[in-house]
Amino acid sequence: MMRKSFLLSVGVVFLLMSACKPTAKPEEYNAKAADPELYHTSVELLTEVIIHDIFKPPVAGRIYAYSNLAGYEAMVPGYPTYQSLGGQLKGFGPSPTPEAGKEYCFPLASTRAFLKVARNLTFSASFFDEYEKDFYKKYEDMGIPDDVIERSMAYGDSVAAHIMRYSTKDKYKQTRGIRFTVTNEPGTWVPTPPAYADACEPEWHRIRSLTLDSATQFMPPRPPMWTKDKNSEFWRETREVYEIGKNLTEEQKRIAWFWDDNPFVMNVVGHVSFANKKMTPGGHWMAINSTICRNNKVPFERSVEGYSLTSIALLDGFIGCWEEKYRTRKVRPETVINSDIDPKWQPFLQTPPFPEYTSGHSTISAASAEILTFVHGDNIAFTDSTEYKHGHGVLSFKSFREAAKSVNISRLYGGIHYRSGCDQGNIAGTKIGKHVLEVAKTRKSAVSSLQ
Repeated sequence: MMRKSFLLSVGVVFLLMSACKPTAKPEEYNAKAADPELYHTSVELLTEVIIHDIFKPPVAGRIYAYSNLAGYEAMVPGYPTYQSLGGQLKGFGPSPTPEAGKEYCFPLASTRAFLKVARNLTFSASFFDEYEKDFYKKYEDMGIPDDVIERSMAYGDSVAAHIMRYSTKDKYKQTRGIRFTVTNEPGTWVPTPPAYADACEPEWHRIRSLTLDSATQFMPPRPPMWTKDKNSEFWRETREVYEIGKNLTEEQKRIAWFWDDNPFVMNVVGHVSFANKKMTPGGHWMAINSTICRNNKVPFERSVEGYSLTSIALLDGFIGCWEEKYRTRKVRPETVINSDIDPKWQPFLQTPPFPEYTSGHSTISAASAEILTFVHGDNIAFTDSTEYKHGHGVLSFKSFREAAKSVNISRLYGGIHYRSGCDQGNIAGTKIGKHVLEVAKTRKSAVSSLQ
């Protein structure tokens, strides 16, 4: 009897404590929950996981795209000037709608949906476990009522489930494990030192795009192709890579190294080999959006818009570029130079394992620059310290497009691309970025990008 009385007393105390939990008014807790730093740190967590799990650049672009699409869609009902991308992206139907007449915290739903999809598309769940252990308590401390927290997280979960169902139909699983057959035809790609790795994602052009009519919609012109004629455009470009590589200035080295963004670099010292893991090109542009948002105190909704649209451009940029790479299968400069000019020559950067034409980094950077120019405005100066912690230094730019041009020339300085591969990648990427903005309309009206 005493035990029952004791348990009843404990229960009453618990209920009283719960009832006495301080809660805030909706406008108060929504203002606190709309702190964009909560979303920025979540994106940074995903980047850490992508680096740890060594996802290839195109695959990383896919992960960012679906994760940020979930974050955006779960945010939209709470922000009247924004609209769903349902019905705008290829094969993407309407997202779940919140229950009418019920109170929600949509910034919480947004971060919840983002983290849910990010966890599902990556391997290292322990990273998310550690992060989320304290993450949601931050919302509780804002005075959000328990029922609103529960309802908002459930809504975020429903949006995440919708995005995950959408992701399963993009042919990603069907393209796993397919290897590229090296033909050894003159002028075509072959694996390069030191790892001589297999070709990366040879079937990526089959992945469903989000806005492109087809992977060939913005097909670049035919590149200067291999020939024995030493007076040809192909050999002029090859000699240019060779001469620049032999005479790099410190500034050129700095630019090349800054934009390396090679997620897996193999180092060979004598009989010992080891790898370095770093950020992907897509992760670099996610971080640039973070930098701009933090520097300029960009509000939650526009921060999420920037991530989402940039991620869409990343995925479609990689699809268009990879289609071109494996159609032309153009040989890398390192292979030609070592074979016919100088067997001891090495590029400043390690050659990544896929064909040369066009430059993937040039493509997705130009596309990202168009998106961020729309979201944040043109001529937004910034200092990029994204990979300072990885020893890649710091560079400043007057605009996003200037940064994309820096990426473009960096691949020539790095010795891993011919000039035409860089320039045509930049041109195609610019077209893809503009196309994304024409198709994916996030704003209901012409809301100023500087608002």
